[in-house]
Amino acid sequence: MDTAANTSVRKNGVGDPVRRVEDARFLTGQGRYVDDIALPGMVHAYVVRSPHAHARIRRIDAAAAKAAPGVLAVLTAEDVARDGLGALPCRFIPQLPPGAPSYFPAHPILATGKVRHVGDRVALVVADTLAQAKDAGELIDIDYDILPAAAALETTLAPDAPKVWDDAASNLSFELQRGDPAAVDRAFATAAHVTGMTIRYPRASANAIEPRVAVAVFDRFDQRYTLYSSSQSPYRLREIIAGAVLRIPETNLRVVCPDVGGAFGMKGTIYPEEALVVWAAGKLGRPVKWTADRSESLTSDMHGRDHLAEAELALGPDGKLLALRVVSTLNLGAYLGYAGGATPINVLTTWTHVYDLPLVHVTVRAAFTNTSVVGPYRGAGRPETTFVIERLIETAARAMKLDPIALRRRNLIPPSAMPYLTPGGHTYDCGEFERMLDEALALSDWTGFAARRADSERRGMRRGIGLSMHCEFSGLQAERMEIRVDSNGSLAVHVGTMATGQGHETMYAQMVSDWIGVPFAHVRMFQGDTDRVLYGRGSFAERTTIAGGSALKGAADEVIRKGKRIAAWMLEASEADIEFAQGTFRVAGTDRSATFKEVAHKAYAGHALPAEFGVGLDGAGVYAGPPAYPNGCIICEVEIDPATGAVALERVSAVDDSGVIINPLMLEGQLHGSLAQGIGGALLEDAAYDPETGQLLAGSFMDYGMPRADDLPSIDSGVGIVPAKTNPLGVKGGSEAGNMAAPPALVNAIIDALAPLGVKDIAMPATPARVWRAINTANHGSL
Repeated sequence: MDTAANTSVRKNGVGDPVRRVEDARFLTGQGRYVDDIALPGMVHAYVVRSPHAHARIRRIDAAAAKAAPGVLAVLTAEDVARDGLGALPCRFIPQLPPGAPSYFPAHPILATGKVRHVGDRVALVVADTLAQAKDAGELIDIDYDILPAAAALETTLAPDAPKVWDDAASNLSFELQRGDPAAVDRAFATAAHVTGMTIRYPRASANAIEPRVAVAVFDRFDQRYTLYSSSQSPYRLREIIAGAVLRIPETNLRVVCPDVGGAFGMKGTIYPEEALVVWAAGKLGRPVKWTADRSESLTSDMHGRDHLAEAELALGPDGKLLALRVVSTLNLGAYLGYAGGATPINVLTTWTHVYDLPLVHVTVRAAFTNTSVVGPYRGAGRPETTFVIERLIETAARAMKLDPIALRRRNLIPPSAMPYLTPGGHTYDCGEFERMLDEALALSDWTGFAARRADSERRGMRRGIGLSMHCEFSGLQAERMEIRVDSNGSLAVHVGTMATGQGHETMYAQMVSDWIGVPFAHVRMFQGDTDRVLYGRGSFAERTTIAGGSALKGAADEVIRKGKRIAAWMLEASEADIEFAQGTFRVAGTDRSATFKEVAHKAYAGHALPAEFGVGLDGAGVYAGPPAYPNGCIICEVEIDPATGAVALERVSAVDDSGVIINPLMLEGQLHGSLAQGIGGALLEDAAYDPETGQLLAGSFMDYGMPRADDLPSIDSGVGIVPAKTNPLGVKGGSEAGNMAAPPALVNAIIDALAPLGVKDIAMPATPARVWRAINTANHGSL
């Protein structure tokens, strides 16, 4: 990555390529994950799951299971009701007009009356060993009345579709609309060209390297629970499990999230298993542990994407974008997750991205199906809308015989238009989109592509190149951060965000080391423990550096402000005359000074220090500013074997504006990771269900294709730094570029390669079988 614009003479400060300090323990097997926890007297839980997508539970006979060796408890929905437990509510619901139809059911922690998807939780078995719990689970006799399933997004809103929820009017949870339909209709009526497409974005499973794990303990002495969980939002867990399920004070539940091996949004919702182990630990008075195996993860983790768009784009004769009309149907699965409304809201508001597209009318329908819960997954709606608009523009350019780069350039929002209000209601504070395009074109050697294509054709192969622009919002919701200063000047940073592999320990240490002037090694981070951190929202939606970092800057400023007061007293000067730089307080224009360490030591003095200074130099900061808008361009180049349909991704070039860069090495790592997920979704991944039976067709890695190292080429990347004006750090976020723009760039490249053969579109994932069929259908008609 080109970091020349962000170099620094400091070591370990903001902008320096500092290697991640946490990697030392991760790479040597010293990380501490929830599954590593082994407590005295710990027992093991196993969840009995539905094999059916939709069925009534007539009867559960657990007598044999309860009598099995080592079994301590078998719990069902009857026990849930007997103990007066609540269900899991959705906390992110859109505001709807009065009287608008809606249905927002809570998610029971064990299926009550009906099961609604394969993998739905029916019973919990707790035994001395996991093997005993599994064996006992197989002894439970469950009588199901199998019902027709509404498993396909395309048909779940049909009037005759089986209803997922009996007391709902239909399978529609809610519908959202934005824009002026009459104005859009007028623009379409006068357009020189209209491109329409039906686009399906496939369902994805996050498949974090660490599966979901939960261990719960109940202390009878102080009547308090502790839950260890592989979550990315510990305070969400405490709020819902304590308040909504157990109905106890939140202070009676401590949540601890140690090292977490990947999350991607999937670990941001609240799951029944987490509530179940807490409940069971309280009933048994022993620690209870549950760990998902990979098949459980695939069937019961929150999935992402699964979006169907009917979209039309109207253009003028010169290629000017006039209007967009979209009906989007989003799959919610059988239940609403914690943030069930987040993705539909994002889809409603983020269609135009980097383009000056004045008129948009969008209808978003959020629908239930008899499948696992669907919710926010890395990008949460923005990848889906990026894919649609970029495919529409590319298709329109081909139909109008316009250069796709020139068409995009014609419609990019110029820097002179900033601040720019989008039809979706977002205000871009800054952005140089054409610069990102030009730098990506140069990085990809776009002008040399014709020679590379000719070489491929000489070998009987097809070569194509495609690009995608992207712009997303980042930094949602307020965050609180705290810095505590020891008497020797070392710092403890108590953060409300939650690292799940991103490198926060390194990044935050760089920041406060730079701002306060303490050695990098003297900064320690505390996170993921509701007893150690006052409050935090966790990490999601590219918010950590923006919201967390800006709040941390506020905390650092408070520490320095307090330090200046004490330094002024120590140096017998006015506080207004105290300057602070590089760890030293100095009286302006003199050689009188005190180090940060000296001031910190004095702040804890037991005598002589004036009472109004209090004790210590701690500082807390809160940031609740507007979002930022990272953006950029990704170009993919592919070579395709027409005999087999195999797609080889030859080159990826990416240029991103992530604002001010804290650590270029970590930014590069985020790009690589997001590219892997975007490429996986474009070429391999599909958590598909049988549309008739609702059976998951991708229940293992034999069926669900995950990207591997040899699926990714060498990545050429660059940065174009345009500091954000919306936060004090000038940062924008950089963790979602690849999964945002790689899929449309890849599919555009595939179509570019196959267009001479008559192929106009291809659905994701573009597997070899699907590509081969598209080639041969175009050549020979329907196959």
